[in-house]
Amino acid sequence: QVQLVESGGGMVQAGGSLRLSCAASRLTINNYGLGWFRQAPGKEREFVFSINWNGDNTNYADSVKGRFTISRDNAKNTVYLQMNDLKPEDTAAYYCATASTPWAPVYEYGYTYWGQGTQVTVSS
Repeated sequence: QVQLVESGGGMVQAGGSLRLSCAASRLTINNYGLGWFRQAPGKEREFVFSINWNGDNTNYADSVKGRFTISRDNAKNTVYLQMNDLKPEDTAAYYCATASTPWAPVYEYGYTYWGQGTQVTVSS
């Protein structure tokens, strides 16, 4: 069974940084796009960032522009989300997912496998 395991979440003050990791097992990610989504309490899950199979194309939400970056290490079967200048409104559970194509979808239906999420809490 494919597993995606996120790590790196935690509590941080506004302006701080966190780096999330997502390691895949029982699936080689080389040929797939990867994405990060988040869900705040009482809100629907929303798209954050995605990256295509070889890392030369990304998509991101306007809310994280200039603050977050995505990267992948296919040799390690891992995708990362570097989050800088965090704001209280970034507080959410963050989920990684593997796309069903090599591209970088921005919609949930473009993804097949999901992790269990890691909590990010940003205090003001």
